[in-house]
Amino acid sequence: MGSQSYLWQLTKRTVTSAIIGVTISDRYVTFSSVRGSSMYPTFQATSTSFPGSLRGDLVLAERFCLERYKFSQGDVIIFKAPDNHKKIFVKRLIALPGEWIQIPESSEMLKIPEGHCWVEGDNSACSLDSRFFGPIPLGLVKGRVTHVIWPPQRIGAIERKIPTGRIPPT
Repeated sequence: MGSQSYLWQLTKRTVTSAIIGVTISDRYVTFSSVRGSSMYPTFQATSTSFPGSLRGDLVLAERFCLERYKFSQGDVIIFKAPDNHKKIFVKRLIALPGEWIQIPESSEMLKIPEGHCWVEGDNSACSLDSRFFGPIPLGLVKGRVTHVIWPPQRIGAIERKIPTGRIPPT
């Protein structure tokens, strides 16, 4: 009888922990593995330390910024791809709604429409970003990346970097 009681208590604790974990993950933070080299050197694309391990940096993204879309230029954000909502991208936010931006490799200026933002990878030669699909709707943003949490040697906060010469002074 004691064994059944122990199993019941263990099951209740496990289910409770899972519900709390899902709630926290859904409302407050989310985790994502960064793949590809579009954000190099900010994120490493692959981890060769342990064969079969997670590939790429594992990052923590806070979701409080979604309440009123509180973002700043230079933030790294996580968002759903505009052309495939099953894909998740991690890119640097370059321009916010209503701001003007100079299109890379061009003299053309573009005003970011309301409800949208402009994102680019740090490694522009290997990045599928707003230069390809244009400004992205803010509704696709799933959080602001704040920390690398894996691998252990790369644990730390993400630096906000604002590109120079792209946004005219206001």
